[in-house]
Amino acid sequence: MASQNERMKSPAIIFTLFIIAAAAIIVVNKKTPPPTRRSVVQKAITFEPGTPLTSILLIDSVQNLGKLKDGEKINIAFHFTNTGNEMLIIKDVSASCGCTVPEKPEAPIAPGKSGIIKATFDSKSRVGMNHKVLSVYANTQQTKHDLVFDVEVIPAN
Repeated sequence: MASQNERMKSPAIIFTLFIIAAAAIIVVNKKTPPPTRRSVVQKAITFEPGTPLTSILLIDSVQNLGKLKDGEKINIAFHFTNTGNEMLIIKDVSASCGCTVPEKPEAPIAPGKSGIIKATFDSKSRVGMNHKVLSVYANTQQTKHDLVFDVEVIPAN
């Protein structure tokens, strides 16, 4: 039969192991940075000094694309107009995730003229609501502009 001393050691050992495990978890969590929502690093886009500034009107900068089956691709078009007096230069368009591939106009847009920024969204393995952002960098007073689309991806069945 176990003595009272031996019965007291068992809970003490379990308690000590629990404290050591808790301390190890705390140490590991302090070394691991918290997850971020956005995995794409934002670029620092600049223009040459003296580049003339213009203005842009984003006509359909927020779009709800409805529902899409898992695995399908959809093309999106964002329309804009150069509302300034200088040539509009779209220097870069980047997406918030690798599932969206943007396409920018290569040629400058003359004052008063319109253009389209295109993107293709690949819904593969993206079941659920998707909120995506395209960052547009142009020679405007506010260099960065956001284009947003939402789409619900449903299982293909």
